[in-house]
Amino acid sequence: MGAAQQNWIRYVRRGAILTIVAAFLLLLRALPIDLLIDVLQVWVRQLGFWGPVIFAAVYALAVTLFLPASALTLAAGAIFGIGAGVLTVWGGAVLTVALSFLIARRLVRARVERIAKDNPKFGAIDKALGEEGWKLVALMRLSPVFPFNVQNYLYGVSSIRFWPCVIASAVFMLPGTFMYVYFGYIGGQAAAAASGDVDAAKLALQGIGLVATVLVTLYIANVASRAVKKHIVEGEESAARNGGGQPDPTSPQGAALLAAAALLLFASALYAYRNREALKSWAHPPVVEWNEAYENDRATATVDHSVFDRVAREYVDGRGFVDYASLNENPAGLDAYIAALAKAPFNRLDRDGKLALLINAYNAFTLRLVLDNYPLDSIESIPENRRWAAVRWNLAGGVYSLNQIEHEWIRPNFREPRIHFALVCAAISCPALRNEAYVAGRLEAQLEDQARKIHNSDRWFRFDEKKREVSLTRIYRWYRWDFEQAYGSVLAAASMYSADVKKALDRGRKITIRWLDYDWSLNEKRVLNPVSIL
Repeated sequence: MGAAQQNWIRYVRRGAILTIVAAFLLLLRALPIDLLIDVLQVWVRQLGFWGPVIFAAVYALAVTLFLPASALTLAAGAIFGIGAGVLTVWGGAVLTVALSFLIARRLVRARVERIAKDNPKFGAIDKALGEEGWKLVALMRLSPVFPFNVQNYLYGVSSIRFWPCVIASAVFMLPGTFMYVYFGYIGGQAAAAASGDVDAAKLALQGIGLVATVLVTLYIANVASRAVKKHIVEGEESAARNGGGQPDPTSPQGAALLAAAALLLFASALYAYRNREALKSWAHPPVVEWNEAYENDRATATVDHSVFDRVAREYVDGRGFVDYASLNENPAGLDAYIAALAKAPFNRLDRDGKLALLINAYNAFTLRLVLDNYPLDSIESIPENRRWAAVRWNLAGGVYSLNQIEHEWIRPNFREPRIHFALVCAAISCPALRNEAYVAGRLEAQLEDQARKIHNSDRWFRFDEKKREVSLTRIYRWYRWDFEQAYGSVLAAASMYSADVKKALDRGRKITIRWLDYDWSLNEKRVLNPVSIL
């Protein structure tokens, strides 16, 4: 290969790498990564001990099937953080090594041997492994030259024994694992910082730590690569003279493939960026543009909410906890109110009458949903197709899901952020159910009281003035766009109900947002939960 061709390959590879970096930056801007990470974090926490175990098992299965290990490692850093992320990925990687080794040795030995023979680099490694054993495994694990997935199978067809291979891999995979997990963690923090959730100075310090980690890891990898090359270069040259081989990034074919993959990734990222608003709607909850659709409507009819009012007063306590057991034994009042909702004269109500009807209907349907599946520990135990997405609730002459009532009826038609403190989801960390019905004549006072109760309870709101840190319910995070449309920012919304936060913002102080853990346990009255009373 001539010098001109080598230079061309080098430039193509560098351009491809820059294109891939640009694509990832576009994806970071286009995708609602912070929300996706949040959803995964909540899911993992709900699994408790089994969360990391399941992730490690999925990691092992995916990487054994030749899915990219790096993507899952980055995800682990964003979801679990650095310490737990490293342990989780490391456990999954060790399981992958053992599983792939056994598959190669016992099931597909002949096929993997052909791969090694067709590739001069791997063929030489196969020969060297028989001579150097675990020492060469250690060096190869430290070097980024050899794909992780392929190494796992290659060891299975070599003469190295099982335990030396697994133990050497477990120890010497740690530097690379730590670096990738750190990358994922910083990526998650960067997404949070973009929404004001993380102090930029703290993120900068973490970035310095990442740079140091990368430099050390690359130095180790470079040393290891040279040591491996020393062991296998003669075998590789011999195999190359005999012909055969797969295209690698240093060949014209490999450079062309890398460039094509980079361009495809960039095109996909550009498409995602141009359609980023639609992608936001893909995340939960959907983004809506607020309007006041009924502000000029006049009432020519009323709705009697007294039946639901009696149900709420009898079965809901002052903290918003519900006596589901007693309500389940005597649901007649609730069912009568729900039956009446089917004939509610929605179009003949004024603006506040419409909103009071929709809030009460949503909350009443949620109570009925719990009773239909009672007893249960959490509303999340109910399958999604039977929960918020179930089209089954009769309201004002139509049949809707809870999602439709919230995201199609309420949010687009009322510029009212306080509805997020009034709609309940039957969980301890959800807004507390009032022990009275909402009514048009007192709706403004009721919504304001509900918002102030939320911000006076450390179940949903805390502010540490010394640390300049506000801890908020994740409702603010999930419905960020609604609060931004109403107040300009999440912090501005919270400051409406906290004099201390408002004072700090007025003084120009930087306030960091921390999201409170979300407890999806059923808000049942018999649960003696040591949360602050409203």
